[in-house]
Amino acid sequence: MDRLLYLLETNPRLSDAELAVMLGVSEEEVKEQIELYEKTGIIKGYRAIIDKDKAQAHKVTALIEVKVQPRFGHGFENIADRIAQLDEVESIYLMSGGYDLCCMVSDKSFEEVAMFVAKRLSPLEDVVSTTTHFILKKYKEQGVFFTSKPADDRGTISL
Repeated sequence: MDRLLYLLETNPRLSDAELAVMLGVSEEEVKEQIELYEKTGIIKGYRAIIDKDKAQAHKVTALIEVKVQPRFGHGFENIADRIAQLDEVESIYLMSGGYDLCCMVSDKSFEEVAMFVAKRLSPLEDVVSTTTHFILKKYKEQGVFFTSKPADDRGTISL
């Protein structure tokens, strides 16, 4: 990944001027490159990572494993696309292991997640079974700690 993408991923609030200084290029070059990344779909969007507990948003995040019956000639694409179209689904991944797909549902109550699985996801044609896991506590997400970093208790040693 190039340095501009790394800097944007690390802190998307950096201004074009700050990025230009960090990269040793002009502000116009930074602006043009970002526009190109956005236009070509390399940059999909920008978002803040929110600590929902501190914001007192009493919602949950669920990781739902889905076992499916893939269709001949389509593999998992068809069913994955149908699941991705469901408004509740934040993310969906093809995965290895006992289940085929994994989807994330966030900012819902326990009951809303349960009803989503029971009434919208499980009844889909080609869905064989599901397993729902609720995220109980986040410690780190996308490189951001949700708890204080562990103290370095190694002490100082001088030679």
